[in-house]
Amino acid sequence: MKAKHKEIAEILLELEAIKLNVNNPFTWASGIQSPIYCDNRMTLSHPEERSFIAKSLVDMIGQWGEADIIAGVATAGIPYAALVAHIIEKPLIYVRSKAKGHGRKNLIEGDYKPGSTVIVIEDLISTGGSSISAAQNLQDEGLIVAGIASIFSYELKSAQENFDKSGIKYLSLSNYKAMLEKAREMKYINESEWESLQEWNQDPENWKNNTL
Repeated sequence: MKAKHKEIAEILLELEAIKLNVNNPFTWASGIQSPIYCDNRMTLSHPEERSFIAKSLVDMIGQWGEADIIAGVATAGIPYAALVAHIIEKPLIYVRSKAKGHGRKNLIEGDYKPGSTVIVIEDLISTGGSSISAAQNLQDEGLIVAGIASIFSYELKSAQENFDKSGIKYLSLSNYKAMLEKAREMKYINESEWESLQEWNQDPENWKNNTL
């Protein structure tokens, strides 16, 4: 599986779905300064890579057994959830971040029945908060969540703690460690940047760029 982690990481780096910049870090909504920005929606514009990622997701979630439904997390998780559902010929639903403000005011869109087993597809896991919230909303509707599958995970300690607390399983096609190894091999980053990126992953709240 490690080889697949790095293969997916290479795709994300080559398509610039992952951008690394320790000297001019990105700012998350939480205020955390981050030297990495991941936008997996970039892969959707590239048919060959898109197909490979979708099929890789199908292979990965196979270890959870057959699901009745595939659920996407709005918004970035929906396209890949649709691709996965199409490949394995299963119904598709998706979970909004908040209930629709008009019409039926749905939080979950699509046709489903309580007691059905669902696999949740997300594009990215940072702290795991939004993914876990989506899964819990599905559970509140009587659905059985087999697990959450994502394309990439930052591998933050807080995410693991949140998933452990929720009792929900999760898997990612690629992760921060594999991405750093691949970025180093590709000479996408130098040694001082590699060290700084490792430090950020260990303690993002208190990370300070020391490469300048």
